[in-house]
Amino acid sequence: MSAPAPSPLAIVDAEPLPRQEEVLNQAALAFVAELHRRFTPRRDELLARRAERRAEIARTSTLDFLPETAAIRADESWKVAPAPAALNDRRVEITGPTDRKMTINALNSGAKVWLADFEDASAPTWENVVLGQLNLIDAYERRIDFTDPRSGKRYALKPAEELATVVMRPRGWHLAERHLTLDGTPVPGALVDFGLYFFHNAKRLLDLGKGPYFYLPKTESHLEARLWNDIFVFAQDHVGIPRGTVRATVLIETITAAYEMEEILYELRDHASGLNAGRWDYLFSIVKNFRDGGEKFVLPDRNAVTMTAPFMRAYTELLVRTCHKRGAHAIGGMAAFIPSRRDAEVNKVAFEKVKADKDREAGDGFDGSWVAHPDLVPIAMASFDAVLGSKPNQKDRLREDVSVAPGDLIAIDSLDARPTYEGLRNAVQVGTRYIEAWLRGLGAVAIFNLMEDAATAEISRSQIWQWINAGVVFENGERATPELVRKVAAEELAAIREEIGEESFAAGNWQQAHDLLLKVALDENYEDFLTLPAYAQLVG
Repeated sequence: MSAPAPSPLAIVDAEPLPRQEEVLNQAALAFVAELHRRFTPRRDELLARRAERRAEIARTSTLDFLPETAAIRADESWKVAPAPAALNDRRVEITGPTDRKMTINALNSGAKVWLADFEDASAPTWENVVLGQLNLIDAYERRIDFTDPRSGKRYALKPAEELATVVMRPRGWHLAERHLTLDGTPVPGALVDFGLYFFHNAKRLLDLGKGPYFYLPKTESHLEARLWNDIFVFAQDHVGIPRGTVRATVLIETITAAYEMEEILYELRDHASGLNAGRWDYLFSIVKNFRDGGEKFVLPDRNAVTMTAPFMRAYTELLVRTCHKRGAHAIGGMAAFIPSRRDAEVNKVAFEKVKADKDREAGDGFDGSWVAHPDLVPIAMASFDAVLGSKPNQKDRLREDVSVAPGDLIAIDSLDARPTYEGLRNAVQVGTRYIEAWLRGLGAVAIFNLMEDAATAEISRSQIWQWINAGVVFENGERATPELVRKVAAEELAAIREEIGEESFAAGNWQQAHDLLLKVALDENYEDFLTLPAYAQLVG
């Protein structure tokens, strides 16, 4: 008697989208279903392990390099696989969601790489999830264009040799895709995003002289990297391409991952391309993990925590040293400034800051860095050109002068700055404005001349929570309390109403965003990810 056929994936509570059958065909859904059957149980175990590790940090208020993997760190012989030609020069990378206009602009931007984002820069509406995949397929097939309905301006792709190489970022392990279920259980968003993209594009990309390249977000341990590696091996075997074709760059944006950088590269060594050093998610992770560690772990205003802060410098220098020791690319953080079309002085000051930041990264040994806007590509390019010249990277700079002790990475109290009342106001302002846009399906949002994504809202609400629970007293003598935060939030909501007018205010999700921010910032129990309760309120 033959075994029963596996249950198919079900599409639930989703309005049909134009051309969705090109993405959600039977073979692609069967592949995603198989990924779910094989790997979701391990994903669930690793999420449980995150909670256990967080409880241990709450008990000890410390972290250290892992004793059980000391041999991997001590073994000088292993390296990651050599970079493929399309990923050897990564001196400037642009980031952004996969809507049609952004797809064209990012590919045309002059950056070496485009991080095509299904994660923090994309609110996971069904339309964004499915049509984002379709836009990438259309781009590879060169059948993509876009006409702006307001301006009438038409966007089309430049010649193939001028286009950025795509590195796609799926959602983090914690997020589910409620519109795709197997026997009533939602499939992890990471497997949906990875599975659909890989299934449709792996061979297509190889024909273009590139490959299926990925950014892996929110990784917290080398065991999570091992899971991804096993997924890559299965996926490559399934579609019949050589093992090692996939390349993955891991975002070291959690404090626990910062203590396992070598082990993460080791687990992915046949598929590893590099590591990336971000800022907001990393700070969010520090607050999350050390939120009950007392005053010495209280962060000042987010804008006061630059990459030159001693504990951030330890993290970035260790990342460069680790990557180059193992033959991997070290990719720097984001320049989030959005140029103003009306204020040349704002642009001048911001461009100088961007240049200084990129000069520092290039000087520290990074092989490339991120920008959020095409106008920043030439600035970042000039910084790296000045250091690299005609070389594709500087992996030969081993940074053996760097020595980082375990305590250096969590020496938060080495900072001189303190939380301020204005910092509280800014956290409420930015958190409210970002969440409102996210609930409308926008994940990358220009706020106060900066391109913000979900990581911004995470650090904003986390800082409010931390300051209240630590009993912070601001410079004006006011104590951080739920009552003060409610007062500030009400004032900001009224200011937004006046700024945009009654009609626009009523058409938006402003009260809903205000309420959600207060819920996650003021609840006694800290919510692991803002996007979990937000997803329950996301329409579409």
